[in-house]
Amino acid sequence: MTFAAAREQFVLAGRGLRSWTPRQYVVAGGAAVAFGLLVGVVTVLIPNSWFARDIGTVWWNYPVWILTSIGAGMLTATYVKPRGAEAAAADETPAERRTTRMGIAGGLLTWFAVGCPVCNKIALLALGYSGAITWFAPFQPVLAIAAMLLTGLALVWRLKGQVACPISPATAPAQQLEPTT
Repeated sequence: MTFAAAREQFVLAGRGLRSWTPRQYVVAGGAAVAFGLLVGVVTVLIPNSWFARDIGTVWWNYPVWILTSIGAGMLTATYVKPRGAEAAAADETPAERRTTRMGIAGGLLTWFAVGCPVCNKIALLALGYSGAITWFAPFQPVLAIAAMLLTGLALVWRLKGQVACPISPATAPAQQLEPTT
């Protein structure tokens, strides 16, 4: 993708964001807080009596947690249709399925990235205690970057799709094969 094409994606995403209704902003805020509370409590970024953390947090856990919470909230709001908008077709397009999967993957990666490496039962079972510290903990920043990228890309594509709908070859009208003179 060229710089100009990437810039166009972001310009269209900005237009999509500016077209939001107050209802979408409320949903974005509520979903961001809900996601943030869920991940924060379970990974003990928010100290609580329900969960424990054997290894303390590191400085980058909090920015990753906050940025992905905001991204997840905004991504959730892209699924809210403005009042009076016509109902969408029951079938999701491949692009919608892709962005949904990317958003879910970003949320899961956030949990793996900011969680305690030895409290994660999957990492603990697969690598053992010392393996989780030796191999999984140093890999968590990579998971954090992947989580933010997946959530961000899904958000940009969803926002862009709110204002620009590409015409697929299957639905486009037949074009002339030979130019007219």
